[in-house]
Amino acid sequence: MLSVALSTLRTRWATFAGSFVALSLGVALLTVTGLALASSLDAPERAPERFAAAPVVVQGQDTLRVPTPVGDRTAKLAHPRPVPAETVAALGKLGPVTEDRSFPVTAARGPGDLLGHPWSTARFAPYDLTSGRAPRAADEVVVSGTWAAPGDRVPTGHGTVRVVGTVTDRGFENAVFFTDTRAAELSPSSTRLVVEADARAVRKAVSGRPGVDVLTGADRRYADPDPDRDTEALTAMNALFGTAGGVTAFVSVFVVASTFAFAVAQRRREFGLLRTAGATPGQLRRLVVTEALLVGVLASATGCVLGAYGAPWLAEWTVDGGLAPAWFTIGDHDWPYHLAFWTGLTVALCGATAASWRAGRTGPTQALREASVDTRAMTRGRWLCGMGLLLTAGVTLAVALLTEPGELLHRKTYVSRPMLLITGVVLLAPLLVRPLTRLLAWLPAQLPGAGGMLVRENAATGVRRTAAIAAPVLVTVALAGSLLGATATLNEAKATEVRDRTAADFVVTPAGGTSFDAATLHRLRQVPDAEVSASSSSAVYVLEEGVALVRSDARAAEPGPLAATARLPLVAGRTTDLDDDSIIVNEEWERHTVGQRVDVWLGDGTRRSLRIAAVMPTGTGDNGVYVTPANAPGARVDRVDVRAAGADHAAVAAGLRQAAGPGARVLTRDQWVRAARPDTDRTTRLGFLLVLGIALLYTGVSVANTMVMATSDRIRDLAVLRLAGATHAQVLRLVGAEALTVVAVGGVLGALVAVLNLTGMWTALGLLSAHPTPDLPWPALGATVGACAVLAVVSSVTSTALALRTNAMT
Repeated sequence: MLSVALSTLRTRWATFAGSFVALSLGVALLTVTGLALASSLDAPERAPERFAAAPVVVQGQDTLRVPTPVGDRTAKLAHPRPVPAETVAALGKLGPVTEDRSFPVTAARGPGDLLGHPWSTARFAPYDLTSGRAPRAADEVVVSGTWAAPGDRVPTGHGTVRVVGTVTDRGFENAVFFTDTRAAELSPSSTRLVVEADARAVRKAVSGRPGVDVLTGADRRYADPDPDRDTEALTAMNALFGTAGGVTAFVSVFVVASTFAFAVAQRRREFGLLRTAGATPGQLRRLVVTEALLVGVLASATGCVLGAYGAPWLAEWTVDGGLAPAWFTIGDHDWPYHLAFWTGLTVALCGATAASWRAGRTGPTQALREASVDTRAMTRGRWLCGMGLLLTAGVTLAVALLTEPGELLHRKTYVSRPMLLITGVVLLAPLLVRPLTRLLAWLPAQLPGAGGMLVRENAATGVRRTAAIAAPVLVTVALAGSLLGATATLNEAKATEVRDRTAADFVVTPAGGTSFDAATLHRLRQVPDAEVSASSSSAVYVLEEGVALVRSDARAAEPGPLAATARLPLVAGRTTDLDDDSIIVNEEWERHTVGQRVDVWLGDGTRRSLRIAAVMPTGTGDNGVYVTPANAPGARVDRVDVRAAGADHAAVAAGLRQAAGPGARVLTRDQWVRAARPDTDRTTRLGFLLVLGIALLYTGVSVANTMVMATSDRIRDLAVLRLAGATHAQVLRLVGAEALTVVAVGGVLGALVAVLNLTGMWTALGLLSAHPTPDLPWPALGATVGACAVLAVVSSVTSTALALRTNAMT
């Protein structure tokens, strides 16, 4: 059996080339993914940055801890509490105490993420002066890096400042140091301080004083901005590679199964001859499985080698692209190679299993009686699996819509759910391609000449060949439409919610993500004919089902101005019923009946019992809660909605610009809706591009391999055309037109699958009271189909041109 399999591989190497390349690429990507995951598990602990030279850091409470029957539940507070004044006084008796303040700074030039600090904290990083001197006046600053030099005057959101010195660039932030007095004016609240005293004495001094944490040693990193960013980046990177690995496994199984199925169909005469010579069905099945085993071993070994060389390059790419921390490198691990190798081998055997059973059913004289026309492309197993997958997709979708429609809006759901429908349609493709081919080729077949008719009949009668070529195109187009269409639809739904909720004529935002001070708010409220609603971002935490601590984004605003400048999509209650003892929630909350009371924790961790004043629909999940400013301690006003009471909107806009000061933006309603339109985050976008790139690569491999196999099987047909008088160019045009027709069939089926997938999301959004305009990514679908068409035409014409080099009579 082994000798026959080796002989088959030598003589029919073109038949197995596609499976070999597909498996090699798949194993290589699985190797890279495994190495990246293994390396991220050994991630070093981040060292302190802002306070690397500080002996002891004391910071206010920044974590909410809620006891439950299954243990404490924790969440980061939206507004960390400042260190209490009495605690600061007690610590001052132990040694010098330096208060730290951090606040965003916007500048007319320089980096876009400038962060302000008091000069007295520079020595704790430590920052060393490289030029100039320390700041002494309110308009003097020291900057890190080389984007400004001593003597430069830089307009900022806090007024024009003069650079008097520069410090070393520590790499973790772009710092701007003000005098301590000016920093206290710009950021009155201090959530952390440095105590130059013995750590044991500091802990003793704060014992019994709740709401503060003492950080020493490596724990000082928790006082850095975003101390968990390495973990979050690695999690996002692993999710990206995990998705890519899953799609790789899915598509590679499909390519291998499709290739072996087409190869078995091509070799039915060969199998019939073996059966006539005495081979049993079991021997034929073992022959096909042995061929798959040999291909799997060679391809998996090759993929492991490719993965070993590609992993360091990919790690460098993720670091340069900001997807991984700067320290991330590929370590020395063995288990990813074992996992990838055996997975590749399993994929090869699974892909060949169905084909081996089909080969075993070949009768001794069956193949010798068959014509070249495919009379039975659909087997009983294919029928059952295809219909079963379609039924499963339909039932699970219906259950989700009836129970948890919001689940369909999660990325893990709309990435994985299309696989069921795609696989089901692919299995039923031989049933669909013949009528669709005749429909698409009907008009060309009516044109003068026999070319259109030949294209239609060749594609329609060679069902197995047409289905084998159209299927990978179907998969790629369906994935592109489903994934990109899902994100576009969600973004459109969120933009629609913003547009429907905004009743203000103008929206004023502060410079560079800062906040408005009391003086600016007073000036805005004094603008003639302007009805002002100042609001701030906050959060509210609630314990669902007694065990899950859930955070909800909150907006804090006065109810009267809020009702005048916003149209909240309420299903019960009224906006004006909101007061300091109540809250507006959405239907996603466990309790969402008007009049009920809910126990919540505010953004600073304060526990309150609030009455539900109104209820909003769930929507896309961006319908947060609304509270009054009294229930958002620590939140600062970061948005002002304005309704023009008079007819002269231009005068109101001019007054708002003058009152808001330099750097602030005064946007009309339409400008605000455009500015607030959500966009797919960079990690998700790169992940989808990686997935679609993998799918397109596999499509190219599958199409090219199938075209080569099909051409070798059609040499007699091509010779008959030549003998009937067709020229070399006419045969090439005919083959190219057939390839375009088959790609069109796959493209139409893929677009149909994408529409069916997105229909579930549109229905879920409708049930959640969000009504977006259906948004199919037509440019991406067109580019995908175009790329598949180029691959199909080039591979078909090239293989046909090589085949035509043989004399037609021969």
